Amino acid sequence: MTGKPDPNSREAEREARKAQRIAEREARKAQRIAARQAERAARAKPARGKGVAFSTTESPGSAGTAQPQADFDILIVAQGGGIDRQAAILAASLRRNAPGFRGRLIVAEPQPGGAWSGSDPRMSPRARAALEAFGAEIRPLVARDFGRSYPHGNKIEALALLDPGRPFLFLDSDTLILGKIGALPFDFTRPSASMRREGSWPQPPAYRQTYESIWRSLYDRFGLEMEGSLDLSQPDEHWERFLYFNAGWFFGADGPEFGRRFRDWAVAVRDDPGEALACQSLDPWLDQVVLPLVIHSFGGGRPASGLAGLDGDVTWHYRNLPLLYARGPRRAIDELEAIAALPEIAPLLSGWTAAERLIRAGQGRATIRPMFADYPPHAPERGIRKRLKQAELWLD
Repeated sequence: MTGKPDPNSREAEREARKAQRIAEREARKAQRIAARQAERAARAKPARGKGVAFSTTESPGSAGTAQPQADFDILIVAQGGGIDRQAAILAASLRRNAPGFRGRLIVAEPQPGGAWSGSDPRMSPRARAALEAFGAEIRPLVARDFGRSYPHGNKIEALALLDPGRPFLFLDSDTLILGKIGALPFDFTRPSASMRREGSWPQPPAYRQTYESIWRSLYDRFGLEMEGSLDLSQPDEHWERFLYFNAGWFFGADGPEFGRRFRDWAVAVRDDPGEALACQSLDPWLDQVVLPLVIHSFGGGRPASGLAGLDGDVTWHYRNLPLLYARGPRRAIDELEAIAALPEIAPLLSGWTAAERLIRAGQGRATIRPMFADYPPHAPERGIRKRLKQAELWLD
């Protein structure tokens, strides 16, 4: 006769497995700490026969210095469903407003199969032709880790398509280039990302976790010191005290190397969030959760003042057309409407409700723009969305 399982025995087994997981995690943490320390030591050692690189405490191109322009590539993602036409608009804006850009515009196109199994995410032929007409180089992306389950992961896996050792700037496809992007004073040895963000993550539960404890759990997990990432001008437990970016643009010195770390850590957090993140949503925030950790691990941080043109007069991440007309600069609206009339772009707008109503029918300027004429410039986006939805102008 078989007796009932001993509950004490089962509890002992669970505790043993838990202790083993903790030990394995601590061992991985120690390995990462050692690797980070070795990496920092290598970066701190000046190269023989060369001058000292940009200071990490001064922005490149600051007063009294004239730095040569870096040669770098721009990476975007394009796939069917509308992202491809946004990518074509971006390519047109680059050709129009930065004709002297010396790098390449590389377009990652997700392919059927892999993590996109069961769907065909490839671009439309018209969008592909437009991108090629504007000089873009299209590279196939076979997703392994994200794909359909987390489309934002395209940007993470696409970094593997870039050339090793070559600086890169990633841009979300719903971005307009409005000026000479190659003339910005990038310091690719000190990666950074967009600060045009809101306090969207984390959302600490009352009486259980804090901003401090949630972020520290992530820094500790990957063997990073957190203190050097803090903005001490912000008060304790204010979200802006902690390093947090919008992933609409980011840059670094080596795409594949940056991408490996980004992918490995994003997969680790997704698969095992840990106790501190148990109540936190990671979809769609996973890329923005891990990006600050990766940037900090490569010696980067908040962008230097010389890069203010990103999210300003050099690029504008409009996200969707109603938001562009509601709060975007007039220069970006003028440029979008000029690009919409180009023979390569105009056919792509057919069937796009937002473009047909807001651009072609003029409702963007005639209706949305006046609605937000007196709106605070830094008003939370949720309020703008709500007002647009109430007016039945929240269009895809």
